Amino acid sequence: MAALLLAALALGGCTTTPPSDVNNICSIFREKNGWYDDADDSRKRWGSPIPVMMAIMHQESRFRAKAKPPRKKILWVIPGPRPSNSYGYTQALEETWDVYKRDAGNYGADRDDFGDSIDFVGWYNHQSYRRSGIKKDDPYHLYLAYHEGHGGYNRRSFKNKQWLKDVAKKVSRQSSRYATQLRGCEEDLKDDGWWPW
Repeated sequence: MAALLLAALALGGCTTTPPSDVNNICSIFREKNGWYDDADDSRKRWGSPIPVMMAIMHQESRFRAKAKPPRKKILWVIPGPRPSNSYGYTQALEETWDVYKRDAGNYGADRDDFGDSIDFVGWYNHQSYRRSGIKKDDPYHLYLAYHEGHGGYNRRSFKNKQWLKDVAKKVSRQSSRYATQLRGCEEDLKDDGWWPW
């Protein structure tokens, strides 16, 4: 019984540790069993390319399941409150996550679950396409909408935020790298799910 409990704890710990090489999508999917299938399911459901979704998650949390925004400092040293309730792989706000759960019918979704999180990013990018006219293969503008919200994006709230536009460029470059990498390993990742019994 104790051995089973230890094994369960060890497996649970593995699911929350970030991948060892967050900059290589092939390495990520080979290391994290089931993540490719989850990403592929989201791509099929929402039409958002896997490299785009993964680049957004890379920017938001570096694939840390329980990521939270850093606390503000009081008098430069005392940890104060966090600036928002964003959490998990996607750094989604609680309110936005609740809208996703209702809209996508994924009522049991958790922000620290990779499968739910990649589905959320696909859903959000689909909303950006519907509400803001952003193409689903445009990581630069999708990230701006992800960060600013659709209302903010449509009002061009990012216009004078050079730092944010620089981050969106970084997400776009990461998406391009991931796309190149994925082209070289995706067939193998698809084959990994088949067992020759």
